[in-house]
Amino acid sequence: MEFRSDLQVLVIGAGPSGLVSLKTLRQMGIDAVAIDRNPNVGGNWDITSPHSSVYESTHLISSKGMTQFSDFPMPESFPEYPCHHEVLAYLRFYAERFDLDRFVRIKTSIVSLKKQETHWEAELARGDGSSNTKEKFAAVVIANGHHAQPLMPDLPGNFTGELIHAHDYKHHRQLEGKRVLVVGAGNSGCDIAVEAAIHGKQAAISMRRGYHFFPKFIRGKPADVVGDRLRRWPIPRSLQKRVAQLAVDWTIGKPQRYGLPAPDHKLFETHPIINSQLPYYAGHGKLGVFPDIRRLDGEMVEFTDGRREAFDLIVCATGYQLVFPFASPDLLNVQNGVPRFFLHAFHPHDDSLFVAGMIQPNSGQWPLTDLQAQMIARFLKSWRDKTPGADWFRQQKQGHGIGIPSRNHFLATARHRLEVDYFEYRKILTDLIRKFDRVS
Repeated sequence: MEFRSDLQVLVIGAGPSGLVSLKTLRQMGIDAVAIDRNPNVGGNWDITSPHSSVYESTHLISSKGMTQFSDFPMPESFPEYPCHHEVLAYLRFYAERFDLDRFVRIKTSIVSLKKQETHWEAELARGDGSSNTKEKFAAVVIANGHHAQPLMPDLPGNFTGELIHAHDYKHHRQLEGKRVLVVGAGNSGCDIAVEAAIHGKQAAISMRRGYHFFPKFIRGKPADVVGDRLRRWPIPRSLQKRVAQLAVDWTIGKPQRYGLPAPDHKLFETHPIINSQLPYYAGHGKLGVFPDIRRLDGEMVEFTDGRREAFDLIVCATGYQLVFPFASPDLLNVQNGVPRFFLHAFHPHDDSLFVAGMIQPNSGQWPLTDLQAQMIARFLKSWRDKTPGADWFRQQKQGHGIGIPSRNHFLATARHRLEVDYFEYRKILTDLIRKFDRVS
């Protein structure tokens, strides 16, 4: 398919990934528009949206210095770990600063996306009740995120209390006076378990395995900033890991000292759990710790170690489904439920289809999505202008000349199917952009 300059590029979503994609495309001279089903930009960070998964106490788990876009720092008045209100304000400042609002169609959803011989056909639905429309686009950047469709576990038996997903948890008042069990020990699960320990009548967490817990601060500095500096040291990675392990042991200590299960893996082999409060409340006896659930029986929950406990509320912090309901799996090169794209962003064979933000890094994501957007915009401009860079990049995304960041050091679980090491990923994309600029 030839790139026609009279056709626009469609960006699906106006959250962080969609906004940076829209901004970068337009700065590169690409005619791009974004759509979003919400009434305002900000995506998941707008707690008033029914599609949002944030709750009242949500803060960034990566520091502002490791999360902000490179050309738009967060205000100095923001704390090191901003709350969701501040994050949303930042995203809206970003849209205003780069004049993006007039290129975003709010209250507009995508119904279907189909590949035609010379273009993409997108069927769009507007929230005002008007008839759906079909529009043509030269290329598509999917930036709809992957924290909107809850993934509920299959729990045998019947529970007579309240059973919800973390997506439906919004404030601590939902916990007051209740015996609360949180299922899942990811970052959201640990945050909610801490709130249950503070506000609930009784609190417990069900953990499939033991995890390493990281503090948010090391000697007053954001832990991820300290970690990034450590990664830059010219010493072997194995030694860097030893230093990091010493820092974690020094600040928090081993989880089993708090009554938590011992990790069955090494540091950095799972997505980091940034929470020093959960060990604190577990160690004070304010948070019960249980293994997997065997079955539900009325108000009772039976665990795999044989223990039984009564609960009023179960909160399943069990992650989200990776869904693209508007596109067929073959269009997205889906394998085992995951689109297989070069660097998780570039379709290996289709030059007009991209996904921005389909990664889960072990630090801030937005600077990495920014780099994805820079590469997408460069490629589309080169494709449109017929410069050598486009042919060169096709070779790269078909597997020649540059590798995909290794995931061998992450556990082979569904939770890590989008996991990337931010340091490796950032370096690969930065080098890729630098080489592209030389070729072009």
